[in-house]
Amino acid sequence: MSQDLPPLAIVAAEAAPRTRRSNYPEPFFSRMAGREKRPLGDLFGLGNFGVNLTRLSPGGETALLHRHSRQDEFVYILQGEAVLVTDRGEAVLTPGMCAGFPAGGVAHQLLNRSEADVVYLEIGDRTPGDEVSYPEDDIQAVFGEGGKWDFTRKDGTPY
Repeated sequence: MSQDLPPLAIVAAEAAPRTRRSNYPEPFFSRMAGREKRPLGDLFGLGNFGVNLTRLSPGGETALLHRHSRQDEFVYILQGEAVLVTDRGEAVLTPGMCAGFPAGGVAHQLLNRSEADVVYLEIGDRTPGDEVSYPEDDIQAVFGEGGKWDFTRKDGTPY
């Protein structure tokens, strides 16, 4: 067998964590210190959507409050208690619960206000031209060429 072939199956918790905790520029990068993502979809060569096994430490947040213009997102809680914060209100998510965010829908983020880790699966597509708005922070993002996020301030100036 070729070394270039993806695995048939893995233990998700043993996948290597992402080397960089966040793509956000400072001052937002440091807010993601309590988050650890293990990219799972990439290990299998998935190109149309991403899957991450994510651990959120007490006090951690998954992302800034945000909404995608073209990307759908989905989360499924495996362990712990997360608070789903949206621009429509809050909900507590416990193991076995899930939430979905269609493109252009509610702004959302998960927070860990508990004393224990939260572990969840996050799934999102990789639609070209996706833009992300952040209602509470001076930042915006565009999913650019080569699958990289380009972050600027809301007035368009770079970080």
